[in-house]
Amino acid sequence: MKDTFIPSKLKQQWYIIDAKDKCLGRLATEVANLLRGKNKIIFTPVQDVGDYVIIINADKINVSGNKQTQKIYFRHSGRPGGKTLESFEDLKLRIPERLLEKAIKGMLPKNRLGRKLFTKLNVYKGTKHPHISQNPQIIEL
Repeated sequence: MKDTFIPSKLKQQWYIIDAKDKCLGRLATEVANLLRGKNKIIFTPVQDVGDYVIIINADKINVSGNKQTQKIYFRHSGRPGGKTLESFEDLKLRIPERLLEKAIKGMLPKNRLGRKLFTKLNVYKGTKHPHISQNPQIIEL
C-alpha cells in the first residue's frame, strides 16, 4: 500500500488581483482555484495547499447581461420577518466587497476546509491594502 504524501513545509504565496473591469463569475472561479491550490502539482482535495489572495478595486467589478439590475441577494437575520432582499446595484453601492466574497465562497467546499480557505481571501474596494509586507505578486487574469 502506498503512503499518502503530506506537504509539511509548504510555501504559500500571496497574490494580488485587480478586479477593475473584470467579470464577476470568471474572476471568482480563478480566485477559488488559487485558494484551493488547483494550480499546483501537489493539489489534494482534502488538504489546504492553496495560496493567499488579495483583491483590490472590488467596487469596479462588472457582470454580464441584465444581472446589474435583475440579480438579487438574499439574507436573513434569523428573526421572524427578518428576510432582506437586495439588488446587485444596491449591494455594490453599500458593500462592494461582499459581491466577490459571496461569489467565491459559493465556489469553495461546504465544510471546515472551505471555511479555512475563505479566511485566506482579502477583498478591498480601493487600491490600498495593508498586506505590503507579504510581498504579493501581481497576477493578470
